[in-house]
Amino acid sequence: MLTSPVTFDLEPLSVEQRAPWFLEHAEIGRHRLLVADEDGLVVGYASTSRFRARAAYDTTVEASIYCAPEAMGRGIGSALYRELFAAIASEDINRIVAGITLPNDASVALHRSFGFVQVGVFSQNGRKFGRYWDVAWFERPLSQ
Repeated sequence: MLTSPVTFDLEPLSVEQRAPWFLEHAEIGRHRLLVADEDGLVVGYASTSRFRARAAYDTTVEASIYCAPEAMGRGIGSALYRELFAAIASEDINRIVAGITLPNDASVALHRSFGFVQVGVFSQNGRKFGRYWDVAWFERPLSQ
């Protein structure tokens, strides 16, 4: 987070600051959070969260995925997404969307491998490290 634009957090968050985000996820329902750990250390997570607050958007969820740099290229992201999408397979979800800060070839490839297609790019959508970053948006139906 401090050296990468993959999240648009500008400062590290404490557990207390992150608590509302954790509470948005549950063991059942549309909004889930899965965590990968090795020897008690978090090496990645995948989640589905509310896309927009208005009720008409409820059947669309936003997927997020993160792997620690030392965990990249080991299949952890694929395993997390496979488990996450299986966990929500019976939920009332029509679309899964994902935003990817560019450039990020690994994340683009991962999303494409799970059937996501790029639907657009928001140019200069976020500012971090003194520059603006583009965000590519991808979507896929829940069932494929």
